[in-house]
Amino acid sequence: MMTLLAIFFPFLSFLFRGKILTAIICLILQVTLIGWIPAAIWAVISLQNARADKRTERLIKAMKSN
Repeated sequence: MMTLLAIFFPFLSFLFRGKILTAIICLILQVTLIGWIPAAIWAVISLQNARADKRTERLIKAMKSN
């Protein structure tokens, strides 16, 4: 669901994750038709990186508990 949001409304993807300044910059980029594609790519990559960071944190936490 968040991936579709990142593709169609990139600034909302950042806004929902609490990155307000990044959302504003992305919205400015998204306003132009040419800038919308890079904004969507940026939002999807950022979302994937955030998911990878959470996964890494869970792995580190699991390794420390053993």
